[in-house]
Amino acid sequence: MMGHTHAMTGAIAWLGLAPPLAALPLVNESTRFVETGIMATALSPPELIAGAIICAGAAMLPDLDHPSATIAQTFGPVTWMLSKAVAWLSGGHRGMTHSLVFAVAMGFGAHWLANTYPIGRDIMVVLLIGLALRAIGVGIPGNKLGSAMINIGMTAGLYAVFLSLGVGYAWLGLAVGVGCLIHVVGDCMTERGCPVLWPLSARWVLPWKIGIKTGKKFEQKILAPVLSVAIVGLLFWRLVPV
Repeated sequence: MMGHTHAMTGAIAWLGLAPPLAALPLVNESTRFVETGIMATALSPPELIAGAIICAGAAMLPDLDHPSATIAQTFGPVTWMLSKAVAWLSGGHRGMTHSLVFAVAMGFGAHWLANTYPIGRDIMVVLLIGLALRAIGVGIPGNKLGSAMINIGMTAGLYAVFLSLGVGYAWLGLAVGVGCLIHVVGDCMTERGCPVLWPLSARWVLPWKIGIKTGKKFEQKILAPVLSVAIVGLLFWRLVPV
């Protein structure tokens, strides 16, 4: 699947799963009283939106094993070198990073960072925001440097907004894990499949595979608009009182 498809499915997964995930103790940094006086937990609207963006970025992490992909140019040489390192460690595209092991490891790793090393957490948050923006097409076609500079500016702006709104990141591990997992599920719907049970080399293709071919008409003309409408609908459902 193309980058924007992965990013949008990541956002959809978070918006759909956020309410039940918010009930888990590790997601919330504190509990809040509701009007009835019963203790309850919930993600604030800024956290919901931040989570959707970060989960969209996390849905791009498995493709950092592909140095020639557009996503590897997100922050110029920095993300390109990161992508080269990931490709070398994972054995090439659609290797270790496209597995359950990677999704679980990234989820727990992000949760550990969020609770142990604030600087590491912030670096990861910035990286994921940047990956999400790049995936949806933020940049200048054919201009890698210009695209990287625009991405850096918009990423910094979004991070500053989240900081000013008091967004907490106790849910970071879940957003990262869900994003990586939804990427694997998406690629299992394509003809090549993924080594879901890495280090076993067998590639999995979903039984209900519809044979999506990356970048072809179905993905660009049909799937992308449907996913866009789904994101808008879920945001309206989650944020607008009824």
